[in-house]
Amino acid sequence: MIKKEQNKMTNFALYNYNMVQKIEKKSFPPIPAALLSMLSVQSGASIAKRLFPTLGASTTSSLRLGLSSILLFLFNRPKIHLLNKTQWMHCLIYGICMGAMNLVFYYAIQRIPLGLGVTVEFLGPLLLALFFSKRALDLLWVLFAALGIALIVPWQNTGVDLLGLLLAFMAGVFWAGYIFFGGKVAQVMNTKDAVTIATGIAALLVLPFGLFSGGFGFLTSKLFFVSLGVAILSSAIPFSLDLIALKQLPTRTFSILTSLQPAFGALSGLLFLNEILTFNQWISILCVIIASLGTSLTRNRMH
Repeated sequence: MIKKEQNKMTNFALYNYNMVQKIEKKSFPPIPAALLSMLSVQSGASIAKRLFPTLGASTTSSLRLGLSSILLFLFNRPKIHLLNKTQWMHCLIYGICMGAMNLVFYYAIQRIPLGLGVTVEFLGPLLLALFFSKRALDLLWVLFAALGIALIVPWQNTGVDLLGLLLAFMAGVFWAGYIFFGGKVAQVMNTKDAVTIATGIAALLVLPFGLFSGGFGFLTSKLFFVSLGVAILSSAIPFSLDLIALKQLPTRTFSILTSLQPAFGALSGLLFLNEILTFNQWISILCVIIASLGTSLTRNRMH
């Protein structure tokens, strides 16, 4: 049974590897591109979670970032020798946020359903956007976000792991840092070079955790190809699709579409992992989506 499931995941991963080349060669409608990007990321997280019982969260994270880094270096070939001290410093901070975000998020979804993990993590960039806003209307979106948190937190013994929720929120803090410092690094160097180098730094940061956990000792050729699929789904395909979407869509439209990320996380958890959420948890996800949609819509109307 396990071998059968691994074969399914391997075939799914290799199928998506072929998609990368098709995306690069053909024109792709922007809205489907943005939606498929989110689906790809959450599918990658779902498949990664299937590896946790064998490899562990830290080893899976090491493989995901390490293989993503190799792929990006092969495709982008950044001119590392031309970077100055400021650019290296920005890449270092950006890479630390990226690595910590991925590792801590994997630790989180090892303990809680993927949909809840994505929803709580999504609060990081949402609160970052609200923090830099001074409009009174944003208090409404803060209330929606707070209601979403209140509905997820296990005030009574509901079976939801509190440490898992805290780890997901911590991952959200690193995600906010990833967005903030990503904007900073984009101002001082080429974006593709920055992402490639930062991914390499993130991989080096997470690698000791993977080695210490001992999960690499259980790595087989099939699991390696599944891990490669996770790297492709989580990096190569989304980066290509996001670039297509961002080139053709207004920032407002892209922000609105991104607000659906928690819903895609919940659906991926349901379809790939059979993770069934309670009514309150679905309402919580809806509240966070409303808060994000509201922030995106009102922010862009003001500009």
